[in-house]
Amino acid sequence: MKLLRVGTAGAERPALLDQDGTTLRDLSGLVTDIDGALLADDAALDRIRAAAASGELPVLDGSSGELPVLDGSGPRIGPPLARIGKIVCIGLNYHDHAAETGAEIPAEPIIFFKAPDTVVGPDDTVLVPRGSVKTDWEVELAVVIGRTARYLDSAADGLAHVAGYAVSNDVSEREFQIERGGTWDKGKNCETFNPLGPWLVTADEVPDPQALALRLRVNGELKQDGTTAEQIFGVGEVVRYVSQFMTLYPGDVINTGTPAGVALGKPEPKPYLRAGDVVELEIEGLGRQRQEFKDA
Repeated sequence: MKLLRVGTAGAERPALLDQDGTTLRDLSGLVTDIDGALLADDAALDRIRAAAASGELPVLDGSSGELPVLDGSGPRIGPPLARIGKIVCIGLNYHDHAAETGAEIPAEPIIFFKAPDTVVGPDDTVLVPRGSVKTDWEVELAVVIGRTARYLDSAADGLAHVAGYAVSNDVSEREFQIERGGTWDKGKNCETFNPLGPWLVTADEVPDPQALALRLRVNGELKQDGTTAEQIFGVGEVVRYVSQFMTLYPGDVINTGTPAGVALGKPEPKPYLRAGDVVELEIEGLGRQRQEFKDA
């Protein structure tokens, strides 16, 4: 299933992208939102699956009928997940990205965090922070947790706790991140720095998360063209590893790293983002994003 949320910021409604790939159906008569509580509710997800197959489903009052069709050309697409608990990010998780930045291959996953309030819709404006001269792009596979995960034993267990996947842009300010001391977090948590979506694609539609193509363009020029096969630590291992240090809950998100092609890895003068730039990114089967960058 491809689940999404549409409407103005803060007032999004849950929706479903039909199997035809073009029709949006309103799920607000069936579920209140797309969030961790829904992802942990197998019965509710089964009802939505039935809707995806037939276009009809019993609604909250016990009656039945066709799920309403939404105007796919009109509503804003918001983040596909509400009330995110935490965003755990994995740094330097692609062999080619580590090589382009001159970094050693990490022996264990590098972990940092993004605040949930950095999340915006896939086509929302992204703000270049005041004083920034090194705002960078990063197309990433986002993993959405569907079952509480703590002290998992294997990568297979890690995959079993994944509800679905989404496209993420881990926007970063490299001077803040690297040159200003302390941790990476202050280069990662500027407002609007985590466009997410357009869809949350359930795990059953992604049989191999290590075989997905990722691409990103800036002003139409291809910058990143990679594959999740290049990940140093695969999705299942990342979830297992993180669960050793913190409990992951339904609705938590893990950004799993970016392939080669970021501005940081380019020759001088590095082509960092400026107001007016347009970034477009996509992951195979998970949809596309488009952001215009403006000054904060």
